[in-house]
Amino acid sequence: MMSIASVSSVAATLIILGIIFILIININSLTDSVKVQFDSVQVYLQDDLDRNVIEDIGNDIVNIVGVKEIIFESRGKALENMKESWDENGYLLDGLEENPLPDSYIVVLRGLVYSEHVVSELMLIEGVEEVKYYQDVIDKLLNVTQFIRTLGLVIIVILIAVSTFIINNTIKLAVNSRRREINIMKYVGATNWFIRWPFLLEGTLLGLIGALIASGVIYAAYKYTYNLFTSQFYVIIAAHIVSVGSIMEDLMFIFCVLGAGIGSLGSINALRRHLNV
Repeated sequence: MMSIASVSSVAATLIILGIIFILIININSLTDSVKVQFDSVQVYLQDDLDRNVIEDIGNDIVNIVGVKEIIFESRGKALENMKESWDENGYLLDGLEENPLPDSYIVVLRGLVYSEHVVSELMLIEGVEEVKYYQDVIDKLLNVTQFIRTLGLVIIVILIAVSTFIINNTIKLAVNSRRREINIMKYVGATNWFIRWPFLLEGTLLGLIGALIASGVIYAAYKYTYNLFTSQFYVIIAAHIVSVGSIMEDLMFIFCVLGAGIGSLGSINALRRHLNV
């Protein structure tokens, strides 16, 4: 019964770990996709600036820490892009007597963490009319991602500790039930490590069995969920979901290592304290 409890504990731990792992991977995938839209800042310039002044502004922007590259977008190019974005209604812009759009720089950031610093520096540059960015969206993305990672780590540590404790007690009971045999082995000259190995293998085997059970459950559940989201009703969401094969290849390896590690760690702790019989 204790062995069943140990296997069940490891399996439950790894199943929850797998769920958290899959959530983090998919949220990171979604975040990376969204970052493409928000990892740049649009800097609008004042009207009627001299060409040399515009180039000087570009040089000032490039020298800001956190700026990866800049792309100059003239007012004419900006109008063309707007026409393309309006698609079939783009002809409505042909009737404009004057182009109302300003020259601008598209500033590509090295990372979202630099956004606040870069924007504050951009506002100080003479000739800059307006800076367009999405700080609220960026902050929420970073906060949500960090919260899920932290919460997942805390849950994983707690569950690993619980599984290790249960396996530790399982091996402890095994040691107590074989006190007579262990005494006889010691009297005939068996070393502690000779006695330890069977219990160590037992704990490792229990952990691996739990890992295999967890892998099967996670594979079936994630495959069902993936197929559900990749149906025609969820095409937009499905574009950001990581495939089953990509996740399970890494997850199987992680499960086996953690399962064997939890099992062997529980055995070592039990044997170290209770082998002297």
